[in-house]
Amino acid sequence: MIIAVDAMGGDFAPEQIVRGAVRSLSSISADVALVGRPEQISRYLPTREEDISRLRIVGASEVVGMGDDITSVLRNRSDSSLAVVVEMVRAGEADAAVSAGNSGAFMALAHTRLGTITGLRRPAIAVLLPRPQHQQVLIDGGANVDCQPIHLAQFGLMGSIHAQYALNIDEPRVGLLSIGHEPSKGNDLTQASYELLSQAPINFIGNVEGDDIFTDKVDVIVADGFAGNVAIKAVEATFQFAVSEIRSQISQSWLARIGTMMARGSLAAFQRRFDYATYGGALLLGVEGICVVSHGRSDAKAIANAISVAYRSGQGRVVEHLQDACSKLMPTAVG
Repeated sequence: MIIAVDAMGGDFAPEQIVRGAVRSLSSISADVALVGRPEQISRYLPTREEDISRLRIVGASEVVGMGDDITSVLRNRSDSSLAVVVEMVRAGEADAAVSAGNSGAFMALAHTRLGTITGLRRPAIAVLLPRPQHQQVLIDGGANVDCQPIHLAQFGLMGSIHAQYALNIDEPRVGLLSIGHEPSKGNDLTQASYELLSQAPINFIGNVEGDDIFTDKVDVIVADGFAGNVAIKAVEATFQFAVSEIRSQISQSWLARIGTMMARGSLAAFQRRFDYATYGGALLLGVEGICVVSHGRSDAKAIANAISVAYRSGQGRVVEHLQDACSKLMPTAVG
């Protein structure tokens, strides 16, 4: 398996991207292709050859900035590191693409160059969230702001397959994010989506609410991209606020500082569990290839984990299972 990584994308590229790629090699059995400007990438590679035996550099002369116009990227930046990683997947030269760069451009390139799996209307972002056991999938994480019921039904199918084959969750429970558990709760979109999800070949358990996030009640949470992205950003902000408040309270008391020293292992584990870097990246489901969208602020740890997401998705043959599921469904379920 070969994973193509956009070495020039992200706030801390290329240093943290390269270091993350090197770090990932200890946990995956795959080769990594670092795509970008060779002279900049080489600067951060280890000097020992055994540390980079499964790494190679693929040249790309252009860099897509975070604020670059997506249309311009699609039309005029074919030799950008972002375009090349997607092209490598399309051409069969890589099995997956990973980027912490311009997420809108990455998704647009994946959609236009790889195409959408037959039967699916729109790709969606599957975000991994922590919980007591396994991980939890929230889909869509922000790719589709305006949705129709058929889109949410398809998100449920995509999320279920991702949870089953990449996260190894048997018969994942799929819930629809709403403002109440009753089928009649929610807006027109969620009520109509409830009906379609009930008919889909998945383990649909009904509506779930915001306080079901992080619990063991549900494995896959389905939402339109607007609500899903708001939920994710709210979770991130809440965690950051909690950490800040804990640190503030600790600094005000010497007893608290002593207690913190005694419990620092547990506190560190808590912070790691909710740190976005622990999960690394979100899988763009629905396109004809594995594409992992990583956070723009990704450090080496986050990149290593994003590469791991790509690796697990490839090993679990998520795309093939989704293709197979779509080919077997009635047109009303996926068309």
